[in-house]
Amino acid sequence: MKIRIAALVAAGALALTACSSSNPLGSASPAPSAPASAGGTLIVGSQQYYSNEIIAELYAQALEAKGFTITRQYQIGQREVYLPELQAGKIDVFPEYSGNLLQYLDKKATASTGEEVLAALPAALGQSLRPLTAAAATDQDSYNVTADFAKANSLTSIADLAKLNRTIKVCGNSELAKRPYGPTGLKSAYGVDAEVVPVEDSGGPLTIKALKDGKCDTADIYSADPSIASNNLTTLSDPKSLVLPQNVVPIVSAKVNEAAAAAIDAVDAKLSTEELVQLNALSVTKQQSSAVIAKDWLTSKGLLG
Repeated sequence: MKIRIAALVAAGALALTACSSSNPLGSASPAPSAPASAGGTLIVGSQQYYSNEIIAELYAQALEAKGFTITRQYQIGQREVYLPELQAGKIDVFPEYSGNLLQYLDKKATASTGEEVLAALPAALGQSLRPLTAAAATDQDSYNVTADFAKANSLTSIADLAKLNRTIKVCGNSELAKRPYGPTGLKSAYGVDAEVVPVEDSGGPLTIKALKDGKCDTADIYSADPSIASNNLTTLSDPKSLVLPQNVVPIVSAKVNEAAAAAIDAVDAKLSTEELVQLNALSVTKQQSSAVIAKDWLTSKGLLG
């Protein structure tokens, strides 16, 4: 579930801040005919997830540098909320995550590799929307346990959870209960009985605290979250690819012309998973705003000149 509250909990306060230099996953679908000149107004949106807001701000500032006027609509919420707005043409640019988006749009999708997912997206999106070129960066749901719990129970993969011989408690947003990689997927792919313990900050500090306090056995945390490393968590491997590859991919409306698409593609051409983790860390550890993070990164990449 790529919907994460931009939360930083410090002294009881909540502060909101908001997955290479080449793309190995192929090029985007052809853009509909539109004037190539820059200019005009575009609406850029983001999920209620701090990292997604950072990516949206990268797109927004890159577009502004090419002469576009940008209206920002950030922290919109869950996919159930923002996708209808995007489909209705009320949002023009939105950073998405390939695998989860495909599964949401097409419940019968059979794609399993990153390339297959991206190839299936255009048809799943329909005529009003199109994906641009995906970034190499990925940021996907992952099941994590504390290092002590992993050692005590010899856990290295999701499949190992079945050895506990009981119903596994999973901390995550309540929507996880209905996602294909939630309890139903855990049972069908790995024979793991699971129930969701709702913690509504999308793998944020409240989820990590619940995991470390023993309120759940494992937690759904996004793979590009620097908190996984800083809290010495163990990410369980997913040998059966229960969670599809989640490349960052911009979804755009017909208002996005060739010049706008080129500006966005230039951002994603330089966005690797390692870079995304570093950008996220500036939010999590230094509490920098998405605007500051984006400006500094774009400047360092020569994308604001």
